[in-house]
Amino acid sequence: MKKKIISVALTALIAVSMLAGCGSQPAQQSAAPVETAAAETPAAVEAISGSVATDGSTSMEKVIGALGEAFVEANPEVNFTYNPTGSGSGITAVSEGRCDIGLSSRALKDEETSAGLVGTTLALDGIAIIVSPENPVTELSLEEIAKIYTGEITNWKDVGGSDGEIVLIGREAGSGTRDGFESITGTKDSCQYRQELTSTGDVITAVSQNPNAIGYASLASVKDSVKALDVDGVTPSEDTVKDGSYVVQRPFVLVTRADTELTGAAKAFFDYITSADAAGIIAEAGAVALH
Repeated sequence: MKKKIISVALTALIAVSMLAGCGSQPAQQSAAPVETAAAETPAAVEAISGSVATDGSTSMEKVIGALGEAFVEANPEVNFTYNPTGSGSGITAVSEGRCDIGLSSRALKDEETSAGLVGTTLALDGIAIIVSPENPVTELSLEEIAKIYTGEITNWKDVGGSDGEIVLIGREAGSGTRDGFESITGTKDSCQYRQELTSTGDVITAVSQNPNAIGYASLASVKDSVKALDVDGVTPSEDTVKDGSYVVQRPFVLVTRADTELTGAAKAFFDYITSADAAGIIAEAGAVALH
């Protein structure tokens, strides 16, 4: 009787061992497909989606618009927005976290960098001194421009033009274009503006409609409706901005926060537009690429 019990017990033990051995085999086989599936996912992970919000300089509209269009064309799942509020407003927007990248057509001031903002130069842009195509004047010196805007010269006949009162058109306080123009001409806080307009396009339109008007605008945005004057004998162009011979120029700056690292689509966009791959688009938009 004892032998029979031992025999049954051994038989049961062997059966359990065999079942355990059979159960372990499928577990090893099922691990391989999981690893293979994981290895096939990087392409999907690399697909860029999300949003990129930019805000600021109206002078940068043509450049940032072209870059945004190219980026979205390559990454259709990305929602790109540009809010043309002016450099000062764009800098405020990024500092308050209301956009990913601020756009400024001037270098950041010491107090702005001290507050934790970082400026990255995207391109260079000339500030064109513009008049109506009907105006016979084709050139002014930097000194004459300063005297015109401070009210020392008030008639076009005093600089080789027709007899007519000069109408001064400029940008609003906080504009990066205005800041650059006044800094270069040495006219900060002393310009006698007839009109202070809120966008580059408004300045170009106002000047084009008045034969006696003079204004300043981004060279990248100048149209055939106005005429860009030579300054000190130098014609504003990509080449003269790049070599520094055209002195009325400023940077196009991307503004970010030092304490907030860009991620996702915003980082991908920033990396793209600051790379050599974007140089051709920047040049086609009328600015001077750094690469």
